[in-house]
Amino acid sequence: MRAYLVGGAVRDRLLGREGGDRDWVVVGATPEQMLAQGFKPVGRDFPVFLHPRTGEEYALARTERKSGRGYRGFVVDAHPAVTLEEDLARRDLTINAIAQDEDGTLIDPYGGVRDIQARVLRHVSPAFVEDPVRLLRVARFAARLAPLGFTVAPETMALMARMVADGEVDHLVPERVWQELRRALAEPVPSAFLAVLRDCGALARILPEVDALYGVPQRAEFHPEIDAGVHTGLVVDMAAKLAPGDSLIGFAALLHDLGKALTPADEWPRHVGHEQRGLAAVDAVCARLKVPADHRELARIACREHLNLHRLDELRPASVHDLIARCDGFRRPERIAQLALVCEADARGRLSKHDEPYPQRERLLALHRAALAVNARELVAAGVSGPEVGKRLREARIAAIRAAMTGR
Repeated sequence: MRAYLVGGAVRDRLLGREGGDRDWVVVGATPEQMLAQGFKPVGRDFPVFLHPRTGEEYALARTERKSGRGYRGFVVDAHPAVTLEEDLARRDLTINAIAQDEDGTLIDPYGGVRDIQARVLRHVSPAFVEDPVRLLRVARFAARLAPLGFTVAPETMALMARMVADGEVDHLVPERVWQELRRALAEPVPSAFLAVLRDCGALARILPEVDALYGVPQRAEFHPEIDAGVHTGLVVDMAAKLAPGDSLIGFAALLHDLGKALTPADEWPRHVGHEQRGLAAVDAVCARLKVPADHRELARIACREHLNLHRLDELRPASVHDLIARCDGFRRPERIAQLALVCEADARGRLSKHDEPYPQRERLLALHRAALAVNARELVAAGVSGPEVGKRLREARIAAIRAAMTGR
């Protein structure tokens, strides 16, 4: 019975990055032996245990055999005779198929160290095609490691395209798609996730509403990048820069312009009304992927309001108040700061505009603070009651916004 450190902890150490969770694989053991040593079972689909002292995960070495469609269509064998090399062979990428023994020696039967040095994401074996989740994971690793210069190996991209053509990708369950998308949007370069999926044909199957943006032209004076899909990639990358690790901001940035794919071609490159037109597409994505309510709500707000924030200086005090109210910004004040971040990402996510200021963000926050300072309790204390409270509160908040606008 021997335990080896595997996966991300080994990979990240070789990349010079701070490691996260440490996972172990155990060779030559049975579940009964693990239990006898005090390990706590947690695996549902295969034998995984928590160390009684460190709480780290220890999984018995296993092989997997394809038995059906989708990522659950596998028969797992965790017999004590399964070797370390056999366990590593079932992993997705060579950079994730490196083990380290107790004295620090690396076991690297599939060339993961070489691929780390070459900055290549390469599949371990032809069995890669058996699990459609791997397609999403490769795209997510591209988003994580793009700053280090990693690219997908051509032969791996070819396998991924085959998975799409064979329909394997269509068996992904919504929860797993959302899990990987959410994590990808929290990576440093989310556009790499979109690019990899598009290159293998999977984006059109997984996020057709986003894929439809590519090839749609925009007005060059506002969008030097022209293409609406390219713009979306720039926006999610800017969101990752402005709000690192925040998938909530990233998801709203991803969906903010879906309405442009629905503009009639004879109206291009103008997209009048795309904010309202895009709401149905946002709802479709969120329903299909079972997106959490907070992500769905901010995505709808950003889709509907982003142009209003861009032209904030043109809005009257009452219009600013009503914008805040539509976003539920008096009851949930964090929404306004989130919307402002998404809109800044939209404004700066354009070719040659990455470093341009976006004063609308701070102006909106200042106007919001002024409106929030108005207290309904003071109106009640002054004898105002019933429906009159709401009316007078709105008037007072608009007056506070007007004063903040004029500096009086």
